[in-house]
Amino acid sequence: MTHDTEYFRRRAAEARAAAHSKDEPERVEIAGELALAYAALARRRAKAAVAAEEVPAIPLTQIA
Repeated sequence: MTHDTEYFRRRAAEARAAAHSKDEPERVEIAGELALAYAALARRRAKAAVAAEEVPAIPLTQIA
C-alpha cells in the first residue's frame, strides 16, 4: 500500500501533537522521532512526485 505526501504530513502533525503532551517522557521522545520520520517521508514523496512530472530536456522518442 502506498501513501501520498498528504498522508505523511498528517501523520507528522499527529506525532508532533503527541510529542507536545508531557504525560510520559519516553512516549514524547518516540513521538518526536516519529514526527521527524514522517516529515522526511512527506518531503521524499513530494520530491518524487515533482520528479515524475518533469519532462526530459531532450525528447526520448526518435523522429521518423
